[in-house]
Amino acid sequence: MKTKAAVVYETGKPIEIEELELDGPKDGEVLIRYTYAGLCHSDVHISHGDLEARLPMVLGHEGAGIIEEVGPGVTRVKPGDHVVCSFIPNCGVCRWCATGQQAICDMGATILEGYLPGERFPFTGPQGNYGAMCMLGTFSQYSTIHQNSVVKVDDDLPLDKAVLVGCGVPTGWGSAVNAADVRPGETVIVSGVGGIGINAVQGARYAGAKNLIAVDPLQNKREKAMELGATHAVGSIEEAADLARQMTNGNGADKAVVTAGIVTEEIVTGAFDAIGKGGTVVLTGLNKLSTQNVNLPGSIMTLFKKTVKGSLFGDCNPTTDIPKILGLYQSGDLKLDELITQTYTLEQVNQGYDDLLNGKNVRGVLVHEH
Repeated sequence: MKTKAAVVYETGKPIEIEELELDGPKDGEVLIRYTYAGLCHSDVHISHGDLEARLPMVLGHEGAGIIEEVGPGVTRVKPGDHVVCSFIPNCGVCRWCATGQQAICDMGATILEGYLPGERFPFTGPQGNYGAMCMLGTFSQYSTIHQNSVVKVDDDLPLDKAVLVGCGVPTGWGSAVNAADVRPGETVIVSGVGGIGINAVQGARYAGAKNLIAVDPLQNKREKAMELGATHAVGSIEEAADLARQMTNGNGADKAVVTAGIVTEEIVTGAFDAIGKGGTVVLTGLNKLSTQNVNLPGSIMTLFKKTVKGSLFGDCNPTTDIPKILGLYQSGDLKLDELITQTYTLEQVNQGYDDLLNGKNVRGVLVHEH
C-alpha cells in the first residue's frame, strides 16, 4: 500500500513529506493506522544529526493508533485494537526484560537503524529502503511495526491524549518516580521544562516532593510547571540551588532531574552542585553521543555520597507502566490534556518543530488525516 510520511533525508535539512510504499505485516508484525503522533525533541536530534541515524528515515516515535491487520504469530493485539506505541520495544525474554528492565530491552539496539528484526525495511521509496524512527515511524499515516512495540489500551481512552504516554510522559514521570526515587517530604529540582520535564514535575509531585523547584529560562514553561505541581519556578540552576539550600538548612536538594533539550556540561555540573549530601542527579536529556558532558569532582561525589545516574524511558516497563500511567490520567492524578499546546497536520511538521525549538510548546501533537 501507499502511505504519506515525514522523512529526513539529510541532517540539517527540512523534513520532507513523501509518498512511500509500505509492505504488509509478516511474522510477529502488525499494520497500524496512526491517528496521532507526538512531536518529541528526539526526532529533532535525528534531523539535526545530534543522534546519528541511518538515513533516509521516517520520523516519529511517539504514536497511537488502531491495529488494521496482524501477521502470523501475533498474540499481543488483534485488528481493531487501540494501541499506544512504546518507543523502545520489549521482547519479554532478554536478560533485561526478564529482570524488569524493559527500558533497556536488547531489541532497542537498532532503533536508530530503523529496521524490523531480520533487517527488514517495510518502507521503500525513491531512495530505496527507508528506516523508521525507533522501529515505529509515527509520522506516517500507516506503518508496519513489531508487536513488541505496541501496548493495547482501553477503547474509551482518547488517543490524542494517550499518544503522549509512548515516550514523553513515562520518560519524565519515571525519571522522578523510578530513577530518582523521589520520596515524600523531599526537595527536588527539575532542570528543563519541556515535554519530558513537565512530566518529571508531575511525577515528583505525585511521589510527595515537599519542595519542587522547576528550572527553565522561559516564562511560559515556568508557568506550566507551577500549574502542574511545582512549588517554585526559577530561570537558572543557581537560583534553584540557593532556594534548595534555604529550604534544607543548607544541605541542598535531595534529587535533581536533568531534562533539558540539549544537556551541556554546565547543566550537569549545576545539577550536581545543587544536590546535597546523599543526593542524586538523574540524567534524562541527551546531547551528541560523542560529547563528553559529565566532568565532575570525584572527591566531592565520594565525600558527599552523591549519585549521578542515567535513565532511559524513565526506567519504565511499558507493558505495565503505560496502562498504569493512563490509569492515573483517568483518575485525575496525572494531567495530559494540559500538556498539549498545539496540534499540527503532517504537512505542518516543520512548523511544529520550529515551535518546539523556539520554546512555544510544552508538547505538540500531529493529527493524521485519513
